[in-house]
Amino acid sequence: MNVDHEKIATVSQWLTQATRAVVFTGAGISTESGIPDFRSPGGVWATNQPVYYDDFLASAEARHEYWRQKSEAHDAMFEADPNEGHQMLAAWESKGILRGIITQNIDGLHQRAGNTNVLELHGTALHIICLDCDHQYEAGPLVTEFRETNKVPSCHNCGGRLKHATISFGQSLVEEVLSEAYRWSEEADLMVAIGSSLVVTPAADLPRLAHQSGARLVILNRNSTPLDDLADVVVRESIGDWLQQLTQAYQKQAP
Repeated sequence: MNVDHEKIATVSQWLTQATRAVVFTGAGISTESGIPDFRSPGGVWATNQPVYYDDFLASAEARHEYWRQKSEAHDAMFEADPNEGHQMLAAWESKGILRGIITQNIDGLHQRAGNTNVLELHGTALHIICLDCDHQYEAGPLVTEFRETNKVPSCHNCGGRLKHATISFGQSLVEEVLSEAYRWSEEADLMVAIGSSLVVTPAADLPRLAHQSGARLVILNRNSTPLDDLADVVVRESIGDWLQQLTQAYQKQAP
């Protein structure tokens, strides 16, 4: 990796100065664990139309298609392990460098790496929730049930409609989670946006809000984003490798 040591030194210095650092993550950090970005050529949406929330509620056919797509994506997500990038961010939190992570991802890899302060804007694929009685289940057994029967499972508690605890197109984000994410962003003195195209709102508005509220903004992404011109530093490197280099530089500078 051809590391820009000047950027590494600059951002590591900002980390030593920050007291309310927040990381914002998107699909790019998880692709390094082998999970395809939904929009990538290998992702689910490359060959499928996403099921909108209103259609899921109204149509048994739409619910079956939803479950088919979720079952198709299940193994890649649940067999993946946290990568070096996830591990570096978990180390940041354990050392008190990081207030927490705001993520668009639904794979739970930040928590599996060791992060505890995680706001999941788009929910989690690790659980299934009944839309009628709020009963929750582990995802794996119900995905297996669907695969074996080709029938959408019903809630074992009330017979209601079961859906992954993720945010579908047309479904509102959880207000409490979004409000907390806004608060973290407004109070941040450093935000590092990692692996996000920064085009899906309202999530993508958070780095902009942090910048407008006075935070330094670092964007680490393989492709350009609409917020690059706002950023104090933009990095086009492997996420895991660059975060490891940054962590090593921080350790040398930290008191």
